[in-house]
Amino acid sequence: MKPPGQRSMGKLKIEIDREDDGRFIAEVPDLAGVIVYGATLEDAVAKAQALALRVIADRIEDGESVPGVDSVFTVQYHA
Repeated sequence: MKPPGQRSMGKLKIEIDREDDGRFIAEVPDLAGVIVYGATLEDAVAKAQALALRVIADRIEDGESVPGVDSVFTVQYHA
């Protein structure tokens, strides 16, 4: 059971379009700046996933809020 007010980290949506030149462009709208190009659909998805994870990791390291990330980890401290 989650503490009151704590959101679980839901799935991040990747939106994909195809450019006139054939490249794929993938964006994660919930994470500002996560937009990439790929030669194939699979390439664009993989690049978007990797960049999204980097952005989340950078935010955690910088002490910024990442809604729902607390629901991903269980911390146990053994003194």
